[in-house]
Order: sequence, then structure tokens, then C-alpha cells
Amino acid sequence: MRSPDEIRILRRIHAAAAERRLRDPQAPAITPEEREIEQRLREGHPWFDGPIPMIPVAQLYARDVPLPASPPGADLLQVLWCPCDHEEFAHPRTALFWRSSASVTDVLEAPPEPPVIQFDWYLPEPCLFAPERITEYPGPLELSKELQQQLGDVNLWETAGFAWDSTGALDPQEFYFRNLCHTPGWKTGGWTRWGLTDPMPRPCPECGTETTPLLTIASSEWNSGSKSWMPEEERTNPTPLLLGTPPSNFTLLDIAGAYDLQLHVCPVSPDHPHIELVQ
Repeated sequence: MRSPDEIRILRRIHAAAAERRLRDPQAPAITPEEREIEQRLREGHPWFDGPIPMIPVAQLYARDVPLPASPPGADLLQVLWCPCDHEEFAHPRTALFWRSSASVTDVLEAPPEPPVIQFDWYLPEPCLFAPERITEYPGPLELSKELQQQLGDVNLWETAGFAWDSTGALDPQEFYFRNLCHTPGWKTGGWTRWGLTDPMPRPCPECGTETTPLLTIASSEWNSGSKSWMPEEERTNPTPLLLGTPPSNFTLLDIAGAYDLQLHVCPVSPDHPHIELVQ
């Protein structure tokens, strides 16, 4: 466990090393001074037994992105989490705060931070996203049997004039999964991503109503199997962030080993507890 400031120091060391190697591939991966600091900080701290402030994860305005199931008058969603795993959950527990932005007048310049964080990848790197509205489709297992059969019919794809095999996918189903159904990366709304399990009911713990996706907290914006979702500017001018870190991981978060944490809310009442899904 390390403090937020210690994690930031380690990230600066890694970023400096990446920049140094980018300018000169023969440059040392780490300097003696950097190694000394890194070794000292790697020792970490013992478990902290006391109250731990939650960490801001996302702040979203309704003017920028759709916010499903928001309370009347709320145009701002703030998502926080505890930077430690909890019991059977191998991920941080989240809290949602709906607000009217006009009523927020007393803003803290320096929000409180936890004394320690269980894992470095539970401290988000501050980022500004440029929201983009896109069209996505449900995962293959959420389609009807008839649509699944049509999805695998090569003749239908050829009749439509679409060369699905030009992307390197082994079959139409793989092409659909990589390029057309649930987009990778952070998003609000949309379809649920399934991967670790088959689709399953997600009832509200309060009233039993099927919940809807609110926010997906992603470990990365794309991967080797979903490069078609990669922004054009990243294709032409990729920028490495840290040594050993793909440029798609802008926030430097990691959910349960490169998965996503998806938050679902009850469409009946925003006061009902939300549920968390790792896929």
C-alpha cells in the first residue's frame, strides 16, 4: 500500500523513463537516482486501520453525456470509490452522488485523499474526455436465436457487400463482437458488456426491476481485438504514457486484471441502490 503522492512519484519516474527511451532507444530504462527512489517507495506501508476518504473517479454533466435514470433536477453525477477491495469484491466499491450543478457553490480546492491506497491502479490519473455519441449493438448472446444464425451466415454478409474478413476476424461472429457490439472504453448508457459470464438478470436489490447501464469504468479504451474503435488521431499519432503501459489506458486504472466495472441503476427510482458488474 502506498500514499497517493508516492504513487504519483512512481508514475513520474515511469513517464520520464518512457520519454527518455522514446528520444533515445539506447538510453537507460532507469537511472540510479530513479532506482533508489523506486526501491524505497516499493516497500509500501502497512494496512491503515481507520477512516479512508473516497477517491473521485468521474464527474459527468448532463449537458455533455446522457445520464440514464437521473433524479429530477439533477444535471451532475459524481462517482467516487474506496481504493480498497471489499470482502468478496475484487474491485473498489463505488458511491453515486447526483447533484444540481447550480446548487454547488462551496467547492473544495483540494479534496481529502486517503492516507494509503491498496493498489496503485486504484488511483485514477486525471483526464478530460471528449464525449462522442456512437451506435452500438447488444452482445451476440443477447440476440435472438434467429439473429444469431443470421449473424453467422456468410452469404448475408456478402450480399450486403461487407467484407467482414478484411479485419482479420476468423468469422462473422468475431467481426461483430470486435467491431459492432458493445463499444470498449468508458461510456454512459449503452449495452452491457458480457465476457466473463453469459448474460444474466440484473435486478434492482430494492424492488426487483431490471436495472439499466449507467456508467462503464474501463481499464482501457481499446485493445488489440477492438482497434476499430480507436480514435483516428490515436491511429496517426499514438503517444505512449508510461513504460509498459499501452496508450489506450489514459486513466491508468485496472479493474480485476484489465476488465471493466459496470454500474447499473434502477429505472424506477434513483434512490434505489445501484449494482456493480465486472466483465
